[in-house]
Amino acid sequence: MQYFLCLAEEKNVTRAARQLNIVQPALSMQIAKLEAELGQKLFDRSVQGMTLTSAGEALVRLTAPIVRDAEHARQEMAQLGGRISGRVSVGLITSVAQSTMASSSATVASRYPEITLSACEGYTETLVDWVNTGQLDFALINVPRRKTPLAAHHIMDEEMVFAFRKDSPMKPAAKLRFDHIANFDLVLPSKRHGLRLILDEHAAAVGIDLRPRLELDTLPALCDVIATTDFATVLPTIALRQSLASGTIRAHRFDEQRIVRSIAWVHHPRRAVSVAAKAVLEIISHDLAQAAAVAREFVEPSSRRKPRKRAV
Repeated sequence: MQYFLCLAEEKNVTRAARQLNIVQPALSMQIAKLEAELGQKLFDRSVQGMTLTSAGEALVRLTAPIVRDAEHARQEMAQLGGRISGRVSVGLITSVAQSTMASSSATVASRYPEITLSACEGYTETLVDWVNTGQLDFALINVPRRKTPLAAHHIMDEEMVFAFRKDSPMKPAAKLRFDHIANFDLVLPSKRHGLRLILDEHAAAVGIDLRPRLELDTLPALCDVIATTDFATVLPTIALRQSLASGTIRAHRFDEQRIVRSIAWVHHPRRAVSVAAKAVLEIISHDLAQAAAVAREFVEPSSRRKPRKRAV
């Protein structure tokens, strides 16, 4: 099952064999044996590589949780000797990945040398599906509007802010409201993106229709566009952190109609979260909180109130 899942992920016999530290003929023989035992063709072979058949896709859904539970059992037994080890697969929404993964991965590697970390980024709905099918141990997501089959645990709330080029001629209102953004040329994530779903929900609540001039789901690229054009955007502070720190953009809080997105970590309710996974989660959560705190320092208030005169 491990050989099969590795090949399904790599889609290439050479890469999968290297990942498994075995020779290619041994891997091909095991896959052929598995297909013969099940009486199903699991892969379509072509010059482009290996792609799963419908039977192969079904087998991924069935075997991924089994292999992961077996790995967790090995990890838990290892903890009895005082070691924290094992493979941890985590999924992150893009805004979290770009803010924490470099520092978090380095910390995991130095603090827990026996943990093998596999991290990916994706949309909230995709990550929920991967956790549900056992391809990920846990994921950090935007709290979805509709209920998921997963166990969800709140990590933090984060304000979304209005951002534009630092030397842009645009002047936001003294008391900035969310419905004011309809007057600006906007760059926003597409409707596939969890952040856009949050924005559209708030837009409907205040009676405006968001019609961005550009839609970009790659948040670093979106920030680059804001820093070099007269477009504006609305994003969480951590997504803007690097651009704010470099001084290429400015960000203003909304004085009214504030928008807050919630981040949670999710896991399958019937699968135990390993000690190794909990250790990784603790590091990512800590780094995320730090990144959000740093980003908040660069955000300007929407209204500038005159200081009160002291009584004489």
